[in-house]
Amino acid sequence: MIKKVKSKRKKAQLVECCTNIYPYVKQYLFRTIVAIFITVPVGIMDAIIAWSLKPYMDIVMLQKNIASSSHIPVMIIGFSFIQSIFNYLSNYMNAWVGMRIGCDLKYDLFRKLLQYESAFFDRNTSGVIQTRFNADVDAACSGLMNHMKLFSTRFFSSLSLLAVLFINSLSLALVAFTILFISMYPLTTIRRRISNIMHKTIFSGAAVITHYMEAFQGNRIIAAYNLKKYQIRKFFKTLTDVFHLEMKMAKRTGMLSPVMHFVISIGIALIIWLGSHMIINNRLTIGEFVSFITALLMLYQPIKSIGNDYNALQRSILAIDRVFNQLREATNMDANPNGIKLSAVTNTIEYKNVCFAYQKDRPVLQNVCFSVKVGETVAFVGNSGGGKTTIVNLLPRFYDVTSGEILLNGLSIRDYSLESLRDKISVVFQESFLFSGSIRENILIGRYNASEEQLKVAIKSSCLEEFVSSLPNGLDTEAGERGVMLSGGQKQRIAIARAFLKNAPILILDEATSALDAKSEAVVQKALDNLMKNRTVFMVSHRLSTIKNADYIIVINDGEVVESGSHDYLMQRNGAYASLHRAQSL
Repeated sequence: MIKKVKSKRKKAQLVECCTNIYPYVKQYLFRTIVAIFITVPVGIMDAIIAWSLKPYMDIVMLQKNIASSSHIPVMIIGFSFIQSIFNYLSNYMNAWVGMRIGCDLKYDLFRKLLQYESAFFDRNTSGVIQTRFNADVDAACSGLMNHMKLFSTRFFSSLSLLAVLFINSLSLALVAFTILFISMYPLTTIRRRISNIMHKTIFSGAAVITHYMEAFQGNRIIAAYNLKKYQIRKFFKTLTDVFHLEMKMAKRTGMLSPVMHFVISIGIALIIWLGSHMIINNRLTIGEFVSFITALLMLYQPIKSIGNDYNALQRSILAIDRVFNQLREATNMDANPNGIKLSAVTNTIEYKNVCFAYQKDRPVLQNVCFSVKVGETVAFVGNSGGGKTTIVNLLPRFYDVTSGEILLNGLSIRDYSLESLRDKISVVFQESFLFSGSIRENILIGRYNASEEQLKVAIKSSCLEEFVSSLPNGLDTEAGERGVMLSGGQKQRIAIARAFLKNAPILILDEATSALDAKSEAVVQKALDNLMKNRTVFMVSHRLSTIKNADYIIVINDGEVVESGSHDYLMQRNGAYASLHRAQSL
């Protein structure tokens, strides 16, 4: 009963697997069918080669006439050559279909990845994301096609060789296994030819991983600057490049197995030719068994591998299940695609009884209430972990409130389309994320179609002129992955230039100078002062000297508003803010 249940479950799993992947296979259905049917002659020709030995040995044994049968070794080599061609075509077609389906799945998964809210990236490590959105696709597609090809080839080979065994007389001794080692030299030659392209393929694969890491580590920048379409286009270009490199690799590596098989077949033909002389010289008898032994040797490996191939096929099916479960998983963020387009910020931004928790029953914010008029600057200070950054992260909807609401122009921010909401907000984080590419490309993220004059103004306003002019390639200098080639202050000013180009009416500064030394902070603060002009600013800072001129200062401790007001008012009140100020003055 248990076995029947397991069997039904496996069948249901296989049916579901086929149903899920069929829309992707459908686009390349003709190539897929061709790839599968090519395996039929590849398998059957094993039996033809083995069967051709019987008439050859009969002629030699009975008629002692080598001359009239000399064409048979040539025929064996000819069949082997044809089989090698079919084998190569099968390898290439399966690789093409597997890679193409894999690229399509990765494209859809990457689009899905950029739809998740920040909480998804909080819950998952970069390694988990790489596995779920990349490695599983490789196992599901390329692995599935390869295993299906091997399984199909060996299945037809086994059937045909079994027929040869039953038809042939079972009366010969063993044939040497040494012919299996003949192909070593051609193998090393082909490996040398593919070494260069293999090196490129490894780095192209790393480029794909970089996209996933950037999506993981820079998800808030992507969200804040509405970079989903931009990142998807870059990712698609990389996938296309990788696809062409992988196909070049398939052309080279696809020859390895056929060449080995062809050379081994030549070796078999040579052994049979030598064996015929041994029969004539009475050193070997009952030559009819040569065909049987050959068929047996050829049959042994397929039968031995069918079980392993089936298990590997099951692993690929499980990977497919994981991939499609990921595609079906709902994203928690309600993007409200039919929401109102936010054209301008003309009225108050108000937090009404806002509560929020990253984990259930562990509140981070409790009944937070305040309002900010257009053009005002509000600063948030308080104890570490008190919820300051969480407050500003709720405005662009990196997270959604647990209860309460945030109003903009008198409407809940959930009523606006997510893209239009984020289009009106610029964010400068404590550690500004830079993408791989040039400094120019990183700044133009703020506005792709910015003119050269607008770019110059943004560079000047963010105090980048002197730094850019000192670089040999200027704005076209590579920033390095995650901006590793630049200092913290330089990265912050690039992020500020990016915000200048975006020119959004709402600006969020989340500890924008806290990670800098005194000299860098002074330069960055000057750039920030330029950026803050004529904008509604939400500022998180632990350095109270940078917020004295804010219109309102809100003190947040343990998720609650403790007090609020101007710097002078709060100092006169001699409360929590005054205590913080005195502590920093010591």
